[in-house]
Amino acid sequence: MHRTQLYLDDDLWTTLQTRARLEGTSISELVRTAARDRYMDKLERRKAAMKAFIGIRKGRPEFDDVEAYIRNLRTDDRMERLKEE
Repeated sequence: MHRTQLYLDDDLWTTLQTRARLEGTSISELVRTAARDRYMDKLERRKAAMKAFIGIRKGRPEFDDVEAYIRNLRTDDRMERLKEE
């Protein structure tokens, strides 16, 4: 854990102090929780979505022979068409 220093305006300080007292926690913990919710939650949701996406095309017939599928992609003339432009 790293220590940091924040400058808070009076209204924010009072709000955090009141909230910490009501919740029985510290202002530091409120700030850590808010930062975690704001910045790490999206990362965790993105990781979960990416993990759910893995294997989504598994079992598709065009991927039964992966080498043939890739060879077929490589026979595309896209590169030749790009040279002409």
